[in-house]
Amino acid sequence: MKIVVVGGAGTIGRRLVPALRSSGHHVIVAGRSSGDVHVDLGSPATIESMYRQTGAVDAVVCVAAHGALDEFATLTSGALYENMRAKFFGQADLVLIGQRHCAGGASFTLTSGIFADHPWPHVTGGGVISGALHSFVLSAAVELPRGMRINVVSPTMVADSAGAFAQHFPGMRSVAMDELVGHYLRCVEGDDTGTVIRAYG
Repeated sequence: MKIVVVGGAGTIGRRLVPALRSSGHHVIVAGRSSGDVHVDLGSPATIESMYRQTGAVDAVVCVAAHGALDEFATLTSGALYENMRAKFFGQADLVLIGQRHCAGGASFTLTSGIFADHPWPHVTGGGVISGALHSFVLSAAVELPRGMRINVVSPTMVADSAGAFAQHFPGMRSVAMDELVGHYLRCVEGDDTGTVIRAYG
């Protein structure tokens, strides 16, 4: 399959891209400042441009854009919206725009996070974004044309980045990278649609 991995140079992407290639897939890495093509998830115009450059693809996987930490006492709706621009609206645009460019039967795999189901201090934005992504995927699964599929992987803290984030989330279990990559492969190579894969360790 011809697959675009948005965020393919990041923590998850660095492990996912080789796994896809070892399975015989042709992978195009997309990123804001690195990769084979450039895309800014905060800019619908660059998403449109990305699809024009890649031509019809069989799968799109997004492992880019992380939500920012927040302080609830000073949080504003404007800050929530800014946090959602790339992580939610950008991923939604990958699908809404992509449905017109991708091959028939193509799949979309998005990335949310544990805070949709397990609230934690300082990540109200992350919870809102991830919950919205889950609802979007459920709705898109019954709306997408031409046999297209959509799923979302919702990871907890990834073991490979636990050193950087464990101080913010003490006591949170991590998920092994091999397990997480396996979930993305299942979404790309399987037949599921409208599925939220909760990779919570």
